[in-house]
Amino acid sequence: MPLNSGEREGLAPRFPALFRLRDGGYTSAAMTLRMLITTAGLLVACAIAGVLAQLAHLPMPWMLGSLIASALLVARTQGGLLQGYRFPMPLRTGFVSMIGVMIGTQVSPDLLDQLADLPLFLAVLAGFIALAHGGNYLIFRRIGGFDRPTAFYSGTPGGLMESILLGESSGADVQVLTIQQFLRIIVVVTAIPTGLSLWLGQPVGSAAGVVPGGPPASVELAELALVIVAGGVGLALARLARLPAGQLTGPLLLVGGLTLAGFVDLHVPFWLIAAAQVVVGASLGLRFRGITAGLLQRSVGLALVSVGYMLILGATIAWGLAQVTGLPFLVLLISFAPGGVTEMSIIALGLATSPALVSLFHVMRILLTVLELMLLSRLLPLARRPV
Repeated sequence: MPLNSGEREGLAPRFPALFRLRDGGYTSAAMTLRMLITTAGLLVACAIAGVLAQLAHLPMPWMLGSLIASALLVARTQGGLLQGYRFPMPLRTGFVSMIGVMIGTQVSPDLLDQLADLPLFLAVLAGFIALAHGGNYLIFRRIGGFDRPTAFYSGTPGGLMESILLGESSGADVQVLTIQQFLRIIVVVTAIPTGLSLWLGQPVGSAAGVVPGGPPASVELAELALVIVAGGVGLALARLARLPAGQLTGPLLLVGGLTLAGFVDLHVPFWLIAAAQVVVGASLGLRFRGITAGLLQRSVGLALVSVGYMLILGATIAWGLAQVTGLPFLVLLISFAPGGVTEMSIIALGLATSPALVSLFHVMRILLTVLELMLLSRLLPLARRPV
């Protein structure tokens, strides 16, 4: 957001290194400073909301509290403080890599035994994706009244960016499509821990005092530095290999492999995981920017129907798969919940339910969804037509 002349005159003498006069104005350093201050204020507000959510014994308080606070701030400051603001994605990526490190520390030889059923998992996931996408298409087409391309790309149970890009090229309503895709993730992230808390009769995750994986509240500085280095190296390797969801899977695979080999025994402090949840929640809440009340109400209603259908479908498949494989139903339920890879991995960490396996399921879901999306987008007539 641009600084006015009064703000420039007030800040320039105190931060001379950040302000460089050029043609009578200031460089982008002033913009960077404003972004840093806004980001810091946003995260402080979201962290306070996380504390309040924990005191209220809400499920996954740090992420949900942060998400709610961020969304409310966006709604209340549409033309003010947050106008033109974009959350710094490198910050989110860095904290997501810490989630990857944390999941990597949870990898055990049991995961290798579970991978013996990988062909079955892939086949079942493919069936889930086909049924979920087909059902969602009917929901958005018949109930929502969307045109063909908008309904088709709004209904994908994953592949958010691919859906938006392909939808735009097919003539879909990109604003509606984007809102529905982000609401899919937000509704799942909210519904899963809340529903499980009601089902189990107690708050789940960190609200119940559970420290994911059981790490100590604090670690030595040298170990913390090693955690950060592992996250950075894993992220760099993921980018070189172009791994899907690389900010999560790169550190996960690196630390998981080192843990299985017995080379490291890292412990990620709980406060770092809580901070990561705050960052992820804050970035999700900002997705509500620019949405009118009427459009939001309509979109949320459709998202509830769509996500409800997918959760029922996923729960049914998870129950059947649990009978065949012997895996816990709760692990499979989270694995088939169509949220984002990062967000569902955080939920698995909070519930201490095989986060490495859950992450694997969601990476496979994204890959299979993108494959299905690219094949069907070439085979089906998706040109915009009147409803």
